Formats: sequence, C-alpha cells, structure tokens
Amino acid sequence: MSDNNQKKGKLFLYVFSGGLLLVALGILLAVGMKKDVVANVNGEAITRDELHEKLVTTYGSDVLNSMITEAMVRQEVEKQNIEVTDEEIEEQLATYTEAYGGEDAFLSVLESYGLTMDDVKKDISLNLATDKILEERISIEDEEIETYFDENKESFDQREQVKARHILVEDEKTATEIYEKLEAGEDFAELANEFSTDSVSSANGGELGFFGKGEMAEEFEKVAFSLPIGEVSEPVETEFGFHLIEVQEKQEEEEATLETARSDIEDMLREQKLQEEYYIWLEELNAQSDVEYSL
Repeated sequence: MSDNNQKKGKLFLYVFSGGLLLVALGILLAVGMKKDVVANVNGEAITRDELHEKLVTTYGSDVLNSMITEAMVRQEVEKQNIEVTDEEIEEQLATYTEAYGGEDAFLSVLESYGLTMDDVKKDISLNLATDKILEERISIEDEEIETYFDENKESFDQREQVKARHILVEDEKTATEIYEKLEAGEDFAELANEFSTDSVSSANGGELGFFGKGEMAEEFEKVAFSLPIGEVSEPVETEFGFHLIEVQEKQEEEEATLETARSDIEDMLREQKLQEEYYIWLEELNAQSDVEYSL
C-alpha cells in the first residue's frame, strides 16, 4: 500500500523551529549535571564539562537564536495585548490531533520528543497570537485568487476517491475469523485496534482517509472502489497480507470551478503570505530590539 500520510498541522509554525534543539539540549544538560563523569569508554572518561562544551559549541547558537526569537515575539504579543481564547487553542489542537491520526498517536509523537500537551498549548497560543498580528499586515485580492486558479486549475479538479478503513493481518485464517466477528456485529474500530498489523491506522480504528486510484495496491484498490458504502469486504490478499475493507464515503470525479476552489486558494495564499510576512516582521523586531550576546 502507498503512504497515505495526512497533511500535518502547523506545529511550531513560526517561533519553535528550534524547539526540539532546546528539548534535546535541556535533557542532555540535565543528565550531565548529575555527575562529573557522564560516560566511560574503555577507561577513558567523558566529563560533564566536555559534554557541556560540545553541546554549546554544536547547538548553542541555534538554540540561543530560537530563544531570542521567542522572547521578541512574546514581548510584541504582550505589547499589542493580543488575546487568544481557550476555544481557539482547543480548535487548533483538535486539528493537530486529527492530522497525526488521533489523540493516542499525537501524544506518542509528543512523548518521543520529550514534549507535553502544555508545551503544545503554549506554542499554539503564541502562534495564533502571531497570526493575528500578521493578518493585519496582509491582504488577498480577487485578482490573485483568479490568477492562481487559472494557473493551477487541474490541481483543484476532484478525482474519484473513496474513504475507507481496513484491518490488516498476516494470514487468511485470522482474516476470516475477524470477518466473522464483524458479520456478527462486533465493532470494526475495536477489532482494528486489537488485531490490525498496520500500526499507523490501527490506533485510529483502521482509518485510511480519502484516497484516489493509483495510491493503493492494485488488489486493494479494485475492491475498495467497487465496494458499496458501509459493506465490509471478505479477506483481500495483497503483498502486505490480508485486508478487511470497509468503504465509508465516495466522491465522484468533478471538474473544479473558481467558486468551488476559492476558499482553498484563499487559504493557501493566506498561509504563503503569512509565512513571507513573518520573516519581514521578524527583521523589524530585530531592528527594534536591544539584544546583547554573551555566549
């Protein structure tokens, strides 16, 4: 099967591009501070001071610049008294959670980087506040939208797609047993979570989202596009194993019009302009700020 990655949210969109460096540096320094010798290689000691010097030399400049940027942005947000509501934060958080395949998958990603949900909410709050400042500095004209549509019309044409979920197992016997459970009325999502070997989708009830022709294995695709909505297939064999497929929605092929594409184009142009304006704005903040380096 093909990669069916969902588009990720703008996690750490502006300020926190260096955030993972901060986390890594903090963890390593915390470990190093506990004792003078942090490792021993064939009798040769690596000391805390050597580790600290290496970390600062390797990552210090990037981490410091990230911290300076964060401070400047936060100060400007406070200066302009920009407010972000809990509802706005939760709405954006829900977008991230969905993009990463559900709450469990999202929390797993955060844990792998040593981050907490509070860290993310703080990032979201500052990013949303930054967006509010930048929104006042940009505009999107109808002519821009029309030009973009004319130059990219085919990309907005809707292909024939299906939205499906599946349960993947290694052998036909197991697939048949699960199929019988589904026929008896057991819950598809629960069975996917329990039995599916597709670790990406199983945590989210086997959900694959929408996909078009040419994105999945041929045998899988043939069944998915012919299956009625709400019906579960018998075991389907591909090179990955045996699948049980349920189609949830279907979208017919449709040619795009300016009106149907307008909202998407406006969103894309807005994101593009926000990112471009962000760097212009940062240069202005840098010019206005009194920053003293002592690294």
